Amino acid sequence: MMVKAKGPVWHKKDKAANHIPPRLTGLDKEATWSKSRADGWVYGHGTFSIVSHKTPVLGCFMWMTNSAHEGKRMYEEAAYYQGSLTYLAMDSKADDQSMFQELKENYQINLVTVCRKNMNKTENRRKMIQAMQSKRNQNILKERGQTVEPMQGIVKDIFELDRCWMRSDASNRWLFAAMGISVQIAQLKAYKENKSTWKIKSEVLGEP
Repeated sequence: MMVKAKGPVWHKKDKAANHIPPRLTGLDKEATWSKSRADGWVYGHGTFSIVSHKTPVLGCFMWMTNSAHEGKRMYEEAAYYQGSLTYLAMDSKADDQSMFQELKENYQINLVTVCRKNMNKTENRRKMIQAMQSKRNQNILKERGQTVEPMQGIVKDIFELDRCWMRSDASNRWLFAAMGISVQIAQLKAYKENKSTWKIKSEVLGEP
């Protein structure tokens, strides 16, 4: 998920040249540019999350550089979940033949992702595409659409996270971590009480 930086936008050409136009004050110099289909280009900070499919709870929620590669970050985080999960799903940003093989060989985790079109030139690549088309993997991707994206939306809604509250990587790093832990605590309480792990806003913020 991408979150707009606090303050004004530092346009890409100016940032690349390390040029700050006159009167551009209150600038978050550490924010970066990134693009998504839903939001277009955003100057700000990114968040990385892992969500359980079976029981919709937040596994982790943390800051990451907005311009960083989510697929590579997922591979780094996978090491912490070795032995705890069998499948790990992500959108087409994780469409990487090498990652697919390494996750299986190094961590015994099956990567489930959306394969890009016209990328079937090698035998290993064709095998990966065939694996993604299995009924089980298609169901996992469907589950992801019902858990991961909405879960990030919950965090965004609870904390009104349309824009970062603080400037700099260091500030937002601990801020996002605190948000994630708050949601996890509330979801654990809801789970133990056999309540919805989605309707937790009042548990996090208190009753209005």
